[in-house]
Amino acid sequence: MFQAWTKSNRPAFNPVEPVDRQEPKAARPRIGMALGGGAARGWAHIGVMRALASAGIVPDVIAGTSVGALVGGAAAAGRLDVLEYWARDITRRRVLGLLDVRLGASGLIGGSRLAQLLRRNFGDIAIEDLDTHFAAITTELGSGHEIWLTRGSLVDAIRASYALPGIFSPVKVAGRWLMDGALVNPIPVSAARALGARVVIAVNLHADVFGRSTVIQEPGTEPEPAPEPKERGRFGNVFRLDRLLRRQVMGEKDGPQGIGSVMVDAYNIIQDRIARSRLAGDPPDVMISPRLGSIGLFEFHRAEEAIRLGAEATERALGELTEAIAALG
Repeated sequence: MFQAWTKSNRPAFNPVEPVDRQEPKAARPRIGMALGGGAARGWAHIGVMRALASAGIVPDVIAGTSVGALVGGAAAAGRLDVLEYWARDITRRRVLGLLDVRLGASGLIGGSRLAQLLRRNFGDIAIEDLDTHFAAITTELGSGHEIWLTRGSLVDAIRASYALPGIFSPVKVAGRWLMDGALVNPIPVSAARALGARVVIAVNLHADVFGRSTVIQEPGTEPEPAPEPKERGRFGNVFRLDRLLRRQVMGEKDGPQGIGSVMVDAYNIIQDRIARSRLAGDPPDVMISPRLGSIGLFEFHRAEEAIRLGAEATERALGELTEAIAALG
């Protein structure tokens, strides 16, 4: 009887399915964008983002330096359409209208007009409220610290990141005077990785401009012909503000470069050398290099062309990008 009771009351053996304690695999790895600086050539970033979206690739992380912070911040905030419309509609005269010259200040351009335009279109968005992880790369004046702005006002972060020394006045954020991040991290791959990106796509706006930049031992000694004198009116062009700004900041066509062009060009040469060094130590998984050598640093009115070149470069890199996502997924 005892045996019968124990048999009847013994629970039936049901083998338990093994529990998979590994984390479920994501549909794809976290994708990060590292958007480099490059003044007017930065409109190519818009074409890059558009081409990626068309291919179904939306980044989870965006780190931007200088104009890369502007386009990246607009994309992270869902304002890329607004920025693209404005960029395509801009003219030479509108560019000059945004240049509030401040003689004797810490920069040739105060930047308040451009700041007002950004606030009007971006509003008071805080970086921490964005759905996309975003960082604007800046450099602290004095200490040279590399500062990643991942909280606070999006507009202030963007302004600080594109504050070229000598051109735009530094921007004070959280008690620190900040300027262009390209001084320390021109193509912020390291920031994108630190924010959790598994696959990092970098956009280099200078690859077609500087190439591999060699050393020329004998440049030649043939003298340049003297420029022909230009006819001037009774008072010349001195009192025409638009022409004065163009000459001092942008330079004249087929003539000597303005102080702004010289400073930015020299700055971009330094930026290119720093970028090569940093990318050698921390290379991206995919590099997108638009062919932008024909676009001048201050030719912001050529947005349509820059956007197209950015999209074309991205389409050329899609095969490599697809392989990287599959390999690192």
